[in-house]
Amino acid sequence: MTEKSTVNSSGVVLAGGVLALAAIAAYHGSFSVPFFFDDRAQITDNPTIRHLWRLKTVLVPPMNAGVGGRPLLNFSFALNYALGGMNVWGYHALNLLIHICGGLALFGIVRRTLDGKFRNSNFENRNLCAFAVALIWLLHPLQTEAVTYVAERAESMMGMFYLLTLYFFIRSVEPVEVGRRAPATPSVRNSGGDEGVAGARRPTFAALSILACFLGICTKEVVVTAPVIVLLYDRTFVSGTFLAAWRRHWRLYSGYAGTWLLLAYLLANLDQRGVGFDMGGSWWAYALTESRVIVRYFCLALWPHPLVFDYGMGVGNPGWRVLPYVVIVLGLVAGTAWVLFWKFRISNFEFRNFIGFAGAWVFIILAPTSSVVAVAGQPMAEHRMYLPLAGVIVVIMCGGCALLSRLKISKFGIRISTFFFAVILGCLTLQRNRVYASEASIWGDTVAKQPDNERAQNGLGLVLAGSGDLSGAMERYRDAIRLNPDYPDAHQNLAAALEASGRIPEAVFQCEETLRLRPVKPESHYNLGVALQLAGRTPEAIDQFNQALRLRPDYPGAENNLGLALVSVSRFSEAVTHFGNAVRLQPDNAELRLNFGSALYNGGDINAAILQIEEAIRLRPGFVEAHYNLAVLLGQMGRRQEAAAEFAQARRLGFQR
Repeated sequence: MTEKSTVNSSGVVLAGGVLALAAIAAYHGSFSVPFFFDDRAQITDNPTIRHLWRLKTVLVPPMNAGVGGRPLLNFSFALNYALGGMNVWGYHALNLLIHICGGLALFGIVRRTLDGKFRNSNFENRNLCAFAVALIWLLHPLQTEAVTYVAERAESMMGMFYLLTLYFFIRSVEPVEVGRRAPATPSVRNSGGDEGVAGARRPTFAALSILACFLGICTKEVVVTAPVIVLLYDRTFVSGTFLAAWRRHWRLYSGYAGTWLLLAYLLANLDQRGVGFDMGGSWWAYALTESRVIVRYFCLALWPHPLVFDYGMGVGNPGWRVLPYVVIVLGLVAGTAWVLFWKFRISNFEFRNFIGFAGAWVFIILAPTSSVVAVAGQPMAEHRMYLPLAGVIVVIMCGGCALLSRLKISKFGIRISTFFFAVILGCLTLQRNRVYASEASIWGDTVAKQPDNERAQNGLGLVLAGSGDLSGAMERYRDAIRLNPDYPDAHQNLAAALEASGRIPEAVFQCEETLRLRPVKPESHYNLGVALQLAGRTPEAIDQFNQALRLRPDYPGAENNLGLALVSVSRFSEAVTHFGNAVRLQPDNAELRLNFGSALYNGGDINAAILQIEEAIRLRPGFVEAHYNLAVLLGQMGRRQEAAAEFAQARRLGFQR
């Protein structure tokens, strides 16, 4: 290896280290951000991540919890749980590591593309430009949702595999001897001639590219566009034409096509995840709405303010007011195609391919979520710009570096400019991460910026209810219902707050509204049953619990409450059956064991009752009610000394008659 090659390698390692340290500095304050919103369904309430070694369970996550059809994402959460349980620090550390790896892959992609395409031009700041692109991408505050919000690991991990798919492809088509010199991608003539590589020269990197694509498919569906991006890159920077790209690298593309077969399997029951042509209204209304969303994405990429955690659920009827946005988006798409496929030159080196590919990168990656296939309940989300942002930054930074190079600005001047922008963006990211510091902060910020967002009002209501402010919570829930009368979550949460306030008839009404809006959800029947039980309408409550169990036979809460309702009407033998089912489903639940024991006692089996209550105490040694009930049963059995000991233990734990 030559001295120059050694210097280049050292510079690359140093640049990578600086990128990693910069990302850590920007996100170091995010490691204590608590779980909230979708984190609960995907992590805290997700039983499939509790046992890493049960791969059959881990790799088949719940379909409607945000991890459905994404086995690798669920596996990553299971890995975090195995290493640190619910310690949120570990989840954020892995999120940041994924983000850093994605930034390093982006650095490699831009560096090798510039070094290969413009090696013989007067564009002398190629490596510095690649470093600037990766640095700005890592520190841009628009990325905070995908990095700081744990549930959006789906986006950042998918992005990492997406970038690695392209990076390993670039490495696979480099001439073998490049490994001993500065890296380069082969140059081609714009005429689409036969210059370039006859095929993938490095089969190991080709295999890694296909593997990265497979792993991405197992993380999030947007990777479906990765083979298209690779083919476009091949045509633009390597082979010259699509036909030449296929002839030279057909084996690679056949491997990529295999990922689509896997995706087709993973997309089963897609509608349960709120995705489909009619999930957010008509497809054309969604497409028109997305034209305004895409323009907003570009604005946030250039000026990241204000950033909003949740932009709301509605699509509605866009009307004529979206026409300017449609014109802008169609103009940008047409301009991208013209730059990419029309023959002309920019400056004294071919920069058009770089601009065209970067533009295509943005629109192709956004296509699955910002075109005609609706994502119900979330037409706009900042995390969707995680990868497309790279295309915007490439155009700005590479264009800026090229301009400064033409103006004879020194490398020192370019470094100072990059440092200046990086510091500003890093500070904005630090500030944005402070908003994520608590659930109250993030929902309060969202309501302040999007007061007409019913989901934000509902989220803030949950925070207020958790802090004991039931009146404030009910006010927020009612605001959410006012904004969207058909929002079932707000009705159900209002019902829970009304129950806690003792306003049971009103709670029953809200539960009935929830059931009207979600008639096939077992939770709707269960919650109505609980409210009816509190209202003393036991026969109706029993009917609702039975309906919940018909929809979901493995529902321990419904089994338990049905058992309680049956006990209240002295149907002890039936109650024993349902409590037994509940204990079978949740054998480590001390509360269920106590209820089961009480039902067994009322049914006349006192010995079995004692065994269940003893098991409840073993599971929860400080369970006061269990100690007292056990004392009573032992006394009835004539085991006075043991009964006295249990009474004494109950008193020590604070039991009062």
